[in-house]
Amino acid sequence: SLRRCCGSVFLASVLAKRLPCRLPVAMASSGSVTKAAAVSERWDEGMFVQKTTDVFGSRMLHYEYEQKDGFPKVVFLHGNPTSSYLWRNIMPHLAGLRVRMLAPDLIGMGSSAKILDESFQYTFVQHAQYLDEWFRKQGLDKCDDVILVIHDWGSGLGFHWANRHRQCVKAIVHMESLVYAPIPWSAFPEAGRKAFQLLRSEAGETMVYEKNFFVERLLPGAILRKLSFEEMRQYRRPFGLDLPHFRRPTLTWPRQIPFEGEGPEEVEVAIKSYTSWLSEEKNLPKLFVAADPGYFTSGILKATRHWPNQKVVTVPGLHFLQEDSPHEIGEHIRGFLADVLHVPKAKL
Repeated sequence: SLRRCCGSVFLASVLAKRLPCRLPVAMASSGSVTKAAAVSERWDEGMFVQKTTDVFGSRMLHYEYEQKDGFPKVVFLHGNPTSSYLWRNIMPHLAGLRVRMLAPDLIGMGSSAKILDESFQYTFVQHAQYLDEWFRKQGLDKCDDVILVIHDWGSGLGFHWANRHRQCVKAIVHMESLVYAPIPWSAFPEAGRKAFQLLRSEAGETMVYEKNFFVERLLPGAILRKLSFEEMRQYRRPFGLDLPHFRRPTLTWPRQIPFEGEGPEEVEVAIKSYTSWLSEEKNLPKLFVAADPGYFTSGILKATRHWPNQKVVTVPGLHFLQEDSPHEIGEHIRGFLADVLHVPKAKL
């Protein structure tokens, strides 16, 4: 039944392990984060500036830090059904590295504009077109020092951009990422498999348009701790109206997964192309932040075990590990980028 399928494997694993519902206070070593940094429900508006960019006549929003020329550019890309809000507790850890940080909301997601044309489906290719133009308007396609921090579908889009702009990319940090295709249905535990099969069927419209399935069920079920009312409000806000064009991105994304024998072919081709490059690229530093227990982590570890110049670290978390271990992730990224950017240890 739909109810049984929606009781996702993520939530079941949380209950089975009897994990704490709140994230413990994390210790932060330096930068603008306090020594005992709890999870923040809001962006630090004193540190980050909200900006908008016109992309093909629609507004794309991003948060930005240190708008100075000549600084390396660190771009944070989210996936489904999240937004730049996912990175709010991680980005402050990099404040002392003299970098320009940018975290966009993908088109139709977060605070970026919705496309009202009903023929626009928010496919991988369409997202890539909008994101390419956003990168271009930030001048990132003319740089040689772009660092990508990517998750979920943001990883697919980020890897795809990097593959086509290899001269621009200085390093990549990825987590719960798309690193192999086609994907066998067996890669999904049974409960998750049934839910995604339903999302790819006619039942998907009811699940998303009427029930807001991804935000109400999959998101909180894929986090170890319990999100606060304010955090859930932030994630619900972009998809609050039960209108198809408001919630369509969260329905299209699961239908873009290139499952074995089902496609879509263009996504499978893109993934095979960038993974072929990354499996051979020795001069590009990579950091994989593995989640424990994670959701796709074991498959990612297997698929990337031969990637050259890749470091692996592990933090507690399920799929949206940024909500479980933001400060640990932030410090791991900080240390990794300090090495990439040759920052003296005394300045960390």
